[in-house]
Amino acid sequence: MVSSAAFAFVARSYIDLVIFFFAMILQAVAFVHCVPQRSDAFPAIGTLPKGAWLAIIGVCLLLTLLTRRAFGPLGLFSLIGIAASAIYMLDVRPGLRDLSDGKGF
Repeated sequence: MVSSAAFAFVARSYIDLVIFFFAMILQAVAFVHCVPQRSDAFPAIGTLPKGAWLAIIGVCLLLTLLTRRAFGPLGLFSLIGIAASAIYMLDVRPGLRDLSDGKGF
């Protein structure tokens, strides 16, 4: 019979793995979507420049990957990366799509 402490450790390991993959996929999708966008479209919708979005999401993506062992998926850079990617995907991406009349991504 498995003790409850061992079960809790195994369950937490799986939950951390799911959160890590969610963070990596969200940040990678946001970064890949940002790369082909026109750089003059970002100021037109009133947001940070394209380079700033690429830097924020790219650095957080890299740091999430590198600090997974040390801090887990709920480390500071991972949470910042999730928040920045979610803001990009839920706020900036629709603005870019509306600006380009829905063509493209």
